[in-house]
Amino acid sequence: MKQVQLQQYNNSWYNPGGSALKRMLWYYTNAGIFQTSWLPFSSIKVQLLRWFGAKVGKRVVIKPCVNIKYPWHLQVGDDVWIGEEVWIDNLTTVQIGSNVCISQQALLITGNHHYGKATFDLMVQPITLHNGVWIGAQAVVAGGVTCGEHSVLTLRSVATKDLLPNGIYSGHPAIRVRKRIIE
Repeated sequence: MKQVQLQQYNNSWYNPGGSALKRMLWYYTNAGIFQTSWLPFSSIKVQLLRWFGAKVGKRVVIKPCVNIKYPWHLQVGDDVWIGEEVWIDNLTTVQIGSNVCISQQALLITGNHHYGKATFDLMVQPITLHNGVWIGAQAVVAGGVTCGEHSVLTLRSVATKDLLPNGIYSGHPAIRVRKRIIE
Protein backbone atom coordinates (compact mmCIF):
# COMPACT_ATOMS: atom_id res chain seq x y z
CA MET A 1 0.00 0.00 0.00
CA LYS A 2 1.38 3.38 -1.03
CA GLN A 3 1.74 6.15 1.50
CA VAL A 4 2.10 9.92 1.36
CA GLN A 5 5.75 10.90 0.89
CA LEU A 6 5.99 14.59 1.76
CA GLN A 7 9.75 14.61 1.15
CA GLN A 8 8.85 14.16 -2.56
CA TYR A 9 6.51 17.17 -2.55
CA ASN A 10 7.44 19.58 -5.33
CA ASN A 11 5.50 22.71 -6.20
CA SER A 12 8.31 24.29 -8.24
CA TRP A 13 5.84 24.72 -11.12
CA TYR A 14 3.81 27.20 -9.04
CA ASN A 15 4.57 30.90 -9.53
CA PRO A 16 2.85 33.15 -6.95
CA GLY A 17 3.51 36.25 -9.06
CA GLY A 18 5.29 39.40 -8.04
CA SER A 19 8.98 39.62 -7.34
CA ALA A 20 10.52 38.23 -4.17
CA LEU A 21 10.80 41.83 -2.88
CA LYS A 22 7.14 42.55 -3.64
CA ARG A 23 6.05 39.37 -1.87
CA MET A 24 8.17 40.25 1.16
CA LEU A 25 6.83 43.83 1.30
CA TRP A 26 3.27 42.51 1.02
CA TYR A 27 3.89 39.97 3.78
CA TYR A 28 4.81 42.74 6.23
CA THR A 29 2.06 45.10 5.01
CA ASN A 30 -0.53 42.34 5.36
CA ALA A 31 0.72 41.32 8.82
CA GLY A 32 1.15 44.87 10.12
CA ILE A 33 -1.93 46.58 8.68
CA PHE A 34 -4.52 44.13 7.37
CA GLN A 35 -4.30 41.36 9.98
CA THR A 36 -4.44 43.79 12.91
CA SER A 37 -7.21 45.90 14.39
CA TRP A 38 -5.21 49.06 15.00
CA LEU A 39 -6.03 50.60 11.58
CA PRO A 40 -9.79 50.52 11.05
CA PHE A 41 -9.83 52.78 7.95
CA SER A 42 -10.84 50.99 4.75
CA SER A 43 -9.63 53.76 2.44
CA ILE A 44 -5.99 53.20 3.42
CA LYS A 45 -6.31 49.43 3.01
CA VAL A 46 -7.95 49.83 -0.40
CA GLN A 47 -5.14 52.10 -1.57
CA LEU A 48 -2.51 49.65 -0.32
CA LEU A 49 -4.22 46.81 -2.18
CA ARG A 50 -4.16 48.88 -5.38
CA TRP A 51 -0.47 49.70 -4.91
CA PHE A 52 0.22 45.97 -4.69
CA GLY A 53 -1.72 45.25 -7.90
CA ALA A 54 -5.28 44.46 -6.78
CA LYS A 55 -8.15 45.85 -8.84
CA VAL A 56 -10.51 47.37 -6.27
CA GLY A 57 -13.72 49.28 -6.95
CA LYS A 58 -15.43 52.11 -5.10
CA ARG A 59 -16.88 52.14 -1.58
CA VAL A 60 -15.17 48.91 -0.50
CA VAL A 61 -15.21 48.24 3.25
CA ILE A 62 -12.43 46.10 4.70
CA LYS A 63 -12.86 45.35 8.39
CA PRO A 64 -10.00 44.61 10.82
CA CYS A 65 -7.95 41.41 10.90
CA VAL A 66 -8.40 40.44 7.23
CA ASN A 67 -5.74 38.19 5.68
CA ILE A 68 -5.06 38.40 1.94
CA LYS A 69 -2.42 36.10 0.45
CA TYR A 70 -1.52 37.87 -2.82
CA PRO A 71 -3.31 41.14 -3.74
CA TRP A 72 -2.14 40.96 -7.37
CA HIS A 73 -4.52 38.00 -7.77
CA LEU A 74 -7.50 39.93 -6.35
CA GLN A 75 -10.31 41.73 -8.20
CA VAL A 76 -13.03 43.46 -6.19
CA GLY A 77 -16.06 45.33 -7.55
CA ASP A 78 -17.94 48.30 -6.08
CA ASP A 79 -19.79 48.36 -2.75
CA VAL A 80 -18.16 45.24 -1.29
CA TRP A 81 -17.97 44.45 2.43
CA ILE A 82 -15.20 42.21 3.72
CA GLY A 83 -15.82 41.29 7.37
CA GLU A 84 -13.55 40.78 10.35
CA GLU A 85 -11.05 37.94 10.15
CA VAL A 86 -11.89 37.00 6.56
CA TRP A 87 -9.10 35.01 4.94
CA ILE A 88 -8.67 35.31 1.18
CA ASP A 89 -6.09 32.61 0.51
CA ASN A 90 -5.70 33.43 -3.16
CA LEU A 91 -2.85 31.48 -4.71
CA THR A 92 -4.60 32.32 -7.98
CA THR A 93 -7.37 34.67 -9.07
CA VAL A 94 -10.24 35.59 -6.78
CA GLN A 95 -12.87 37.73 -8.50
CA ILE A 96 -15.43 39.45 -6.30
CA GLY A 97 -18.27 41.24 -8.07
CA SER A 98 -20.15 44.32 -6.86
CA ASN A 99 -22.53 44.42 -3.88
CA VAL A 100 -20.92 41.33 -2.34
CA CYS A 101 -20.79 40.71 1.41
CA ILE A 102 -18.18 38.36 2.84
CA SER A 103 -19.03 37.94 6.52
CA GLN A 104 -16.80 37.42 9.55
CA GLN A 105 -14.22 34.62 9.50
CA ALA A 106 -15.24 33.41 6.04
CA LEU A 107 -12.53 31.62 4.07
CA LEU A 108 -11.95 31.77 0.31
CA ILE A 109 -9.29 29.17 -0.43
CA THR A 110 -7.93 28.62 -3.94
CA GLY A 111 -5.29 26.02 -3.05
CA ASN A 112 -5.57 22.39 -2.09
CA HIS A 113 -3.55 19.19 -2.36
CA HIS A 114 -4.14 16.01 -4.33
CA TYR A 115 -4.72 13.53 -1.50
CA GLY A 116 -4.65 10.59 -3.91
CA LYS A 117 -1.02 11.10 -4.87
CA ALA A 118 1.93 10.09 -2.73
CA THR A 119 3.55 13.42 -3.60
CA PHE A 120 0.56 15.41 -2.24
CA ASP A 121 0.63 17.69 -5.32
CA LEU A 122 -0.51 21.31 -5.00
CA MET A 123 -3.68 22.19 -6.91
CA VAL A 124 -4.89 25.77 -7.45
CA GLN A 125 -8.20 26.89 -8.90
CA PRO A 126 -9.80 30.36 -9.07
CA ILE A 127 -12.88 31.52 -7.17
CA THR A 128 -15.56 33.82 -8.61
CA LEU A 129 -18.23 35.58 -6.54
CA HIS A 130 -20.68 37.27 -8.89
CA ASN A 131 -22.67 40.42 -8.09
CA GLY A 132 -24.89 40.35 -5.02
CA VAL A 133 -23.37 37.24 -3.42
CA TRP A 134 -23.41 36.87 0.36
CA ILE A 135 -20.90 34.52 1.99
CA GLY A 136 -22.04 33.90 5.58
CA ALA A 137 -19.91 34.02 8.70
CA GLN A 138 -17.35 31.19 8.98
CA ALA A 139 -18.39 29.81 5.58
CA VAL A 140 -15.80 28.29 3.23
CA VAL A 141 -15.59 28.63 -0.55
CA ALA A 142 -13.24 26.09 -2.16
CA GLY A 143 -11.12 26.63 -5.24
CA GLY A 144 -12.86 26.16 -8.56
CA VAL A 145 -16.21 27.39 -7.19
CA THR A 146 -18.30 30.06 -8.88
CA CYS A 147 -21.07 31.64 -6.82
CA GLY A 148 -23.80 32.84 -9.17
CA GLU A 149 -25.42 36.26 -8.89
CA HIS A 150 -27.25 36.87 -5.62
CA SER A 151 -26.52 33.40 -4.25
CA VAL A 152 -26.09 32.97 -0.49
CA LEU A 153 -23.79 30.57 1.35
CA THR A 154 -25.12 30.37 4.90
CA LEU A 155 -23.32 30.39 8.24
CA ARG A 156 -20.51 27.77 8.49
CA SER A 157 -21.47 26.15 5.18
CA VAL A 158 -18.89 24.80 2.74
CA ALA A 159 -19.17 25.37 -1.03
CA THR A 160 -17.25 22.71 -2.96
CA LYS A 161 -19.36 23.06 -6.13
CA ASP A 162 -20.82 26.02 -8.00
CA LEU A 163 -23.76 27.89 -6.48
CA LEU A 164 -26.49 28.76 -8.97
CA PRO A 165 -27.84 32.32 -9.13
CA ASN A 166 -30.48 33.34 -6.55
CA GLY A 167 -30.06 30.18 -4.50
CA ILE A 168 -29.59 29.86 -0.76
CA TYR A 169 -27.09 27.11 0.05
CA SER A 170 -26.47 25.50 3.41
CA GLY A 171 -24.55 22.58 4.90
CA HIS A 172 -21.30 20.70 4.50
CA PRO A 173 -21.17 20.23 1.58
CA ALA A 174 -23.57 23.05 0.77
CA ILE A 175 -26.80 22.17 -1.01
CA ARG A 176 -29.53 24.45 -2.31
CA VAL A 177 -32.26 24.80 0.31
CA ARG A 178 -34.44 27.49 -1.25
CA LYS A 179 -34.63 30.36 -3.70
CA ARG A 180 -33.42 33.81 -2.66
CA ILE A 181 -36.14 36.40 -3.18
CA ILE A 182 -35.03 40.02 -2.88
CA GLU A 183 -37.86 42.46 -2.21
